[in-house]
Amino acid sequence: MKFTPTDIEGAFVIDPEPHLDERGFFARQWCARELDEHGLLGTIAQISMSQSHARHTLRGLHYSVAPRAETKVVHCVRGSIFDVLVDLRPGPQQARWVSFVLSAENRRMLYVPEGVAHGFLTLDDATEVQYLISEFFDASCARGVRYDDPAFGIRWPAPPAVIAPRDASYPDFTP
Repeated sequence: MKFTPTDIEGAFVIDPEPHLDERGFFARQWCARELDEHGLLGTIAQISMSQSHARHTLRGLHYSVAPRAETKVVHCVRGSIFDVLVDLRPGPQQARWVSFVLSAENRRMLYVPEGVAHGFLTLDDATEVQYLISEFFDASCARGVRYDDPAFGIRWPAPPAVIAPRDASYPDFTP
């Protein structure tokens, strides 16, 4: 696996390195040892999946707080997404965002560290996303920030056609 740092400290793009033969390819998507070698958390408590029917469905921006703060590895297994990370941690990077296109075709993954909100906009109908998560879900620790919060200024490729009321109504971010 190839690990490429992003402009958010501790967040990485992970590209599988496929081994090709006449049958197709084989590639590793998860290796706790390789994550550890990069100083990343390699624990998985649960694996979750989302499926979005319509193009331009927005999910997020979500994160969790202690004692169940999560690290995630996000991977699009069908369709494609415009994936966004927002650093909420105190310091000079706070409110910085980065984006990447993840797709079934490019097989890229994103490593999302604790303290960083995550969300995405689907670019295709019938998109599926897989999440490898370091902690068990605890609703009392779940949080979110609004996708269009002026504190971040995220430039989405299209307005959301579908969004959960909860995701559309988070209050303005305050550090």
